[in-house]
Amino acid sequence: MHTTDLRQIEVIAPNFKKRYSGVTSTVIRLVPLQARHIAICAAAPDLPPEVPQVKPSALWTMSRSGPSGARVWHARRNNEMVAGLALKYILGKKLKLLFTSAAQRRHTGFTRWLIRRMDALIATSAKSASYLEREATVIRHGIDCELFCPVADRAALRAELDLPPDGLLVGCFGRIRPQKGNDLFVKAMIAACRANPKVHALMMGRATADNAEFLQGLRDEVTAAGLADRILFRDEVPVAEVPRHFQALDLYVAPQRWEGFGLTPLEAMACGAPAVATRVGAFEELVRPGQTGTLCEIGDLSQITADIISCLSDEAKLHEMAQAARDHVTANFRLEGEAQAIIAIYRGLLSR
Repeated sequence: MHTTDLRQIEVIAPNFKKRYSGVTSTVIRLVPLQARHIAICAAAPDLPPEVPQVKPSALWTMSRSGPSGARVWHARRNNEMVAGLALKYILGKKLKLLFTSAAQRRHTGFTRWLIRRMDALIATSAKSASYLEREATVIRHGIDCELFCPVADRAALRAELDLPPDGLLVGCFGRIRPQKGNDLFVKAMIAACRANPKVHALMMGRATADNAEFLQGLRDEVTAAGLADRILFRDEVPVAEVPRHFQALDLYVAPQRWEGFGLTPLEAMACGAPAVATRVGAFEELVRPGQTGTLCEIGDLSQITADIISCLSDEAKLHEMAQAARDHVTANFRLEGEAQAIIAIYRGLLSR
């Protein structure tokens, strides 16, 4: 593990959730890149070794001040805001408190109370900023466009991943639970597979114990349709394997009923897979309908199905959209841009 001397650190990015999540992914991607330009580390129980980090227990005994005075505490969850307040007001650490909000709904009273005590706010989309009662800087998530990129030989990659090497492959990745719309994906892909014999689908992700029955129901639905050999289910894969699975796709579907921001359409588009997405999270700010994918109303199975079938029916148009999707991400959503925009916020807080 890349351990860090907190005496030299100016910015701390806590990540207190052990289970992998979108916030965890953000910390893993950003902190190593930001560490090239500013003294930053994560505070987390378990992150990949390349991430500069300390154990959360080290925070309570760290020096009151950083190298140049106050440190920045960059929280992304309620419990991390609470910890920042405790460190600052109970233990007397000199901290500037920063919170990033991705929520697409009105915050609870407790969260609003916490937010009022922050020194600065970031919102991951214009939509999430609209739910805040204070001014926030909008900084959209970015993608590592060197890691998430098209592959030269997609058929060979699919063979390596034990996926169907021929035909068209449609993916839906992430947590498996009703709010993610996995049931909509399965129903739409049953129809798409029946409409086009070249089509296969891959749903990949982890279902927690309370969603095991939901997942089994989806498997049973596919089996009953006689499509178990064409609509495939995979458990979540190690983080390093995720880009390779996006690279294997021709089309990505993000059928969520609710989402905070939602990185997967960006990751797919960066790999040259257009995205059929619902109008949740930041998807309306990420996808250009008709150019890099399509946008559907939330829960609209008929529109999701029709858009998938339409995209797959014209392979020349699909190829054009794939190139446009890649170009769109590289022009507007590079990880380096996100990292530098956040560093500018850090420097502004440190200079106060």
